[in-house]
Amino acid sequence: MALEHSVLDRYSEGAESRQADLCCPVDYDASLLALLPQEIIEKDYGCGDPSRYVREGDVVLDLGSGSGKICYMAAQLVGEHGRVIGVDMNDDMLVLARKYQPEMAEKLGNDRVAFVKGLIEDLAVDLAAVDEQLATTPVSDAGALLRLQTWQQMQTQTNPLIKDDSIDLVVSNCVLNLVQDSDKTKMVEEIFRVTKPGGRVAISDIISDELVPDHLKADPTLWSGCISGALQEQAMLDAFVEAGFVAVAYDKWEAEPWQVVEGIEFRSVTITAIKPMADPCLDVGHAVIYRGPYSEVYDDEGHVYPRGHRIATCARSYDLLTNGVYKDDFIGIAPASLKPAVSWCAPAGTLRPASESKGAIHQGGSASDGACC
Repeated sequence: MALEHSVLDRYSEGAESRQADLCCPVDYDASLLALLPQEIIEKDYGCGDPSRYVREGDVVLDLGSGSGKICYMAAQLVGEHGRVIGVDMNDDMLVLARKYQPEMAEKLGNDRVAFVKGLIEDLAVDLAAVDEQLATTPVSDAGALLRLQTWQQMQTQTNPLIKDDSIDLVVSNCVLNLVQDSDKTKMVEEIFRVTKPGGRVAISDIISDELVPDHLKADPTLWSGCISGALQEQAMLDAFVEAGFVAVAYDKWEAEPWQVVEGIEFRSVTITAIKPMADPCLDVGHAVIYRGPYSEVYDDEGHVYPRGHRIATCARSYDLLTNGVYKDDFIGIAPASLKPAVSWCAPAGTLRPASESKGAIHQGGSASDGACC
């Protein structure tokens, strides 16, 4: 609890005046910053630029949105049909971000950004609604506390702050490390819950090369300064894989550490991931060939792809491997005519005989041009 208060206090100070030690140097897109009020830029604290992953038409969720800088950058990229939601637990930061909403709506042509009060480790709880409930029904005894907890449980079930499967892209900029270790697993599970099937994640954060010892974690200054709450580099990726994401990767890795504390290197990274589609695994005759250069590779669902072999895949896996982030690594072989669908997930490494795909459509072009028919 003391660490949570240190985060609230530190970022309330950051909303009042700039705290230079709360952020790493980041090369943001100057054309997107040009539209933003200077106060938002000056009082933003981050270690990366997840706005680079935004696509037109996206519904974007920014975890720990702070001054609103990433939200207002993303709003320029989603276009008039997209939407951006910033969630933060700090009232002072929310006041700062909302201060410029009318001005930014006028510049953008419509009001496509909303800022809501919530915890990134429990995106179902609407903290503004909790505040209103407490104002009308104060908690003065144990019975009142139990009634509040019952009300809150009903509220999260019937009117969650962020609905299931509602977000195209979840972004965050140096905030996951501020969440208590005991809540980090739930936080990643919440990210998975709210992301649409086929949706993406782009998280910029601080990681450590070694596990952070308890005495550093207990330091409120190091914790609120985005240092001692960092996940270890392998644990960061594993957390997203274990939650159910695929194509989990470090898309950005700073060679030089941001800080070194007691020999532990803390550096800025950006992790990307995809929530798999919810479609059933149906075999209709697809195959993929892994190009190389490695002798074989595995995906996050346990499938193995030896170099040069025609590996049988279900239609869902085929789409992921040939149209997403893997597309430059695989040659897709769509059947000339779809065979009757069979609910089937091939054992790892199952081959698709060439005789079954004569005259099939090959897609993937060359690995150098990334062409896709």
